Amino acid sequence: MNAIIIGPDNGLEAAFEQQGIETRRIDLGTADALREAGIDEAGLLVLTDVGEATAVPIAKDENPDVRVVIYSEETMPEFVRGQVDLSVAPDVLSPTIFVEELANGQR
Repeated sequence: MNAIIIGPDNGLEAAFEQQGIETRRIDLGTADALREAGIDEAGLLVLTDVGEATAVPIAKDENPDVRVVIYSEETMPEFVRGQVDLSVAPDVLSPTIFVEELANGQR
């Protein structure tokens, strides 16, 4: 499994690496950036910046099976609620525990 992170790292890349999950981090969730990051083969799309929520429908168009999760204090926009699988605030779960739970759900 591999993951694409959109927004600040927030400690996620190291946590994914500990689980043996390859990551690509991008700043903008444009169609071109998502394609270049490998959205067509990604297992996870992780948004740490909900300002980039427009990436969710783009990602789902490219890869309907990608699991979309949000790891942010900010509330997700209403227009993506039906396409997001999980939303967690960083003060609820540390990056390590958050990624462990994601990885266990994919095995």
